[in-house]
This record gives sequence, C-alpha cells and structure tokens, in this order.
Amino acid sequence: MQTQSTSHRELTPADYIAMLRRRWVLILALTLIGPVLAYGVSRFLPSRYKSQTLVLVQPPNVPSTIVPQVDVTDVSQRLASMKQQILSRSRLEPVIRQFGLYPDDIKRKSMDELVARLQLAIDVTPIQPMAETGARDLPGFFVTVTLDNPRNAQGVCTAITSMFIEESLGIQEQHSEQTTQFLSQQLAEAKADLNAQDAKLAAFKSAHAGSLPDDEQANLNLLTGLTSQLDAATQALARAQQDKGFAESMLTQQLAAWQASQGGHNPETLEQQLAALQALLTNLQARYTDDYPDVIKTKADIAALQRKIAENQSLKSSNDQAAAQKAAVEPMQITQWRAQVHSAELMIAEKTKEQEQIKQQIKLYQSRVQASPVVEQQYKELTRGYETAQESFNDLLKKQQASAMSEDLSRQQQGEQFRVLDPANLPTAPSFPNRRLFALGGLGGGLGVGLGIAFLLEMQDKSLRTERDVEFMLRLPVLAMIPAIEPVTSTKSNQKSVRPMADSSVGVSAGA
Repeated sequence: MQTQSTSHRELTPADYIAMLRRRWVLILALTLIGPVLAYGVSRFLPSRYKSQTLVLVQPPNVPSTIVPQVDVTDVSQRLASMKQQILSRSRLEPVIRQFGLYPDDIKRKSMDELVARLQLAIDVTPIQPMAETGARDLPGFFVTVTLDNPRNAQGVCTAITSMFIEESLGIQEQHSEQTTQFLSQQLAEAKADLNAQDAKLAAFKSAHAGSLPDDEQANLNLLTGLTSQLDAATQALARAQQDKGFAESMLTQQLAAWQASQGGHNPETLEQQLAALQALLTNLQARYTDDYPDVIKTKADIAALQRKIAENQSLKSSNDQAAAQKAAVEPMQITQWRAQVHSAELMIAEKTKEQEQIKQQIKLYQSRVQASPVVEQQYKELTRGYETAQESFNDLLKKQQASAMSEDLSRQQQGEQFRVLDPANLPTAPSFPNRRLFALGGLGGGLGVGLGIAFLLEMQDKSLRTERDVEFMLRLPVLAMIPAIEPVTSTKSNQKSVRPMADSSVGVSAGA
C-alpha cells in the first residue's frame, strides 16, 4: 500500500540506522570509487615543485644608542614595499628570460601574462613575532617559489632572495644618503639664519651700548657716583665763591688803605711788581698750559713791565730826578689779593664746567636707565631668536653627523640587513598534486556523495514501513499488520518477493 510522502515526520536515530542498512551498498560503492577517481585525476594534473628559503632580519652590528638608524621604517612596511618593486615586470622579466621559464607559452602569450603567472608562483610570507618575547619587529620572512621544474624553482627562489637582500641594502644606503643631503642643506640654511641673528644681535648691542640689561646695575652705580661727584663739585663751587668774595673784600680794603697812604710813603719799585707778576705766572703755569688765557695775559703784563723798567733805566743817566722818583706800584699784599681773586675766579669757572659735565653725564645715565625696560624687551626678543637659531643649528648638526655615520654603516654593511638562514632547497618531490591528500579527499567526497544520494532516495521513498509511519499518515492507532502474500511460483522467486510483500503490507487501523 502506497501513500503520500513521510518527509514531514520527525526522524529518529533508528530511522537513520534503518536508512543506512537499506542503502549501505550504494554508500560503500561511492566511498570506494571516490579515492580511485581522485587519485586518477591527480595523475593527470601537472606537477608543481616548491622551493623555499628563510631570511632573517639581522639587527645592526653597532647599537642604535651609539649610531641612531636613519631608516626607522617598520620592517613589515619596508618588506611590503620591496615586494611590490621586486615582483614588478621590470624585475621579473629578466628572471623569466634567464631561467627560460614557460618555454611552451613564451611565444603564444604576452610577457605581461607570463609575469602575472610568475607573480602567482612567488609567495613572500612574513614570520610573526612570538607573543612571549614581546617583540614587535618582524624577525624574518619566507620566500617560496612554486614551478613545474625543481631546478628552476630553486634558481628563481635564490634570485628573488638575492633581490630582497640587495634591495634592502640599496634602500638603506639611499635613505641615508638622501637624509644626509637633506640635513646638509637644512644645516646650511640654519647657519645662514644663525649668522643673520648674530649680526642683528651685534648691531643692537652696538647701537644700545650701555643700555643693555647687563649694564643696568652698572648704570645705577655710576649714577650714584655721579650724584656724589655733583654734590662735591657744588660744594667746591660754593667754597670758591666764598673765597672770591672774601678776597675781593680784602682787596678793596687794601686798595683803600694804600690809596690813602700815597702822599707820605714811597711806592714799591717796578722790580717788586715784576717779582709779584712772575710769582703769579709760576703759579698759573703749575696748573694750566701755556695756551690758557690767564697765562698769556700774565706773560704780556710781565713783558710790558720789563719794557717799562728798561725805559726807566735808559732815562736814569740823563734825568736823575726822574730816576730818583721811581714809579709807584701797588703793594705786594694788594697783588696777592688780586692773585687770590683771580685764582678763585679760575676755580669757579673750573667747578662750573665740571658741574655741567657731571649733569650731562647724569642726564645720559638717567636716559639709559629709563630706556632699559624697552631695550631689555627688544634684547630678549633678539636673544630668543638667536637662541632658537642656535638650538636648531646644533640639533641639525647632530642629526647630520648621525646620518653621515649611518650612511657609512650602510656602505660597510654594518647596519640592519637581511641574512639567509636556510638557502633555497632543491625539491625532490612535487608539492602539488599530493596524491595521498587527493585520495583522502576522494574518500571523504565519495562518502559524502553516497550519504547525500542515499538521503535523497530515502526522502523520495513514500513507502509505509513502520507503525509510526501509519499512525503519522492516518492519525489512528494500528491494530495489526497484514502482509501481502502472492502465489509462490518457485523458491527463488519466493525469496525475491519476500521484501516487496513486507514493504507493501497493509495496516489495519482501529477505524477500518
């Protein structure tokens, strides 16, 4: 008895076991055929040979604390950049021609296609640093080349590895050289700026000499000293004025007394007057030069008096009376008081001049002290600019020297470089296809296909095989199972008809 599909009934593990029992032959057949087919397919696939080399990133021989490295680019970024350059057409085309790769396709396909095939055959795999060490830098990388010829794979792998090593050295040397040139140019500009700042600072110091911040205390000290000198000069001027007044009063008294006594006393001779003038001249020459006006005047008075004495002596022999009456001159005391008055006048003039000079100096230093805040601000701005230029120059000088040393290290191959740890190997067995893996894959694929086909067949089978199938379809309990019996024609045919009769049995439900 056939009915509708039982796909809606929930299947139990017993149902799945029953399915396997019914379809085990199909599943086993497909499972055995899968490895054979997969192995056969692998025999027709072209062989590929893999050659691999390990390159380590060797740190600089000289510590970075002694000679800083100019190229501080991360090794991973540098490796990615070098990979793009090395796997370009300009670098791979000579490799294809050198090793005679793809001889069957080199005439039929373009060079771009061949380069693309070789790019797919080359793999650069970075080695990730171990988390336990806490290192961030890339420790190294693998270069893998997969080709259809083992010797070509080894040769291409060696050539690509050499390209990476040469490219790394070239990049480091180029970066160091470019950095040195750039720093040298910046250093020249910084030196020119420093010289300009130095010239400005020197010109400012020359224009404001004595008014600089360092001179402020000295200006105050000088101003204090000049104030004391001004007080001393003022006091000396006052004393000179007092002496002059006293000498003038005494001179007036002496003149009055001398004029009153002219009738009964003989005046002093011309020789005495000449002696007094010579004493005055000696006093003036001790204090002033010959060009001083009072010295010149005194010399002229002495010369006139000497001429007068000479005239009197010439007239002595001819005129005794005239000779007897010598010319009357002022007394010595009057001449001394006149000299004191004159000295006081000279002192007054000198102290007045000194007082004016001190006042001018005081005015100068006062102006310097008053201008000191403005000058100090301007001086600080210039000094700040000069110090900035000096620091920039010194910093660039240190960097330029470090870059030059790093360039020397790169030329001597003492810096960070790539070192081949494991040279490219010569593969003895193809890496593809792996026939064992193909067979295992065929085994798993055949088993999966067998299970899938068996499950589909079971889902399409609409037979009622168990009481649950009948109860699920009719929604009634089953009372008994009546098998379908056909006439037995022979023993062999009877054995063959047992399973159909069992499968086509009819269930009698309670509501039949």
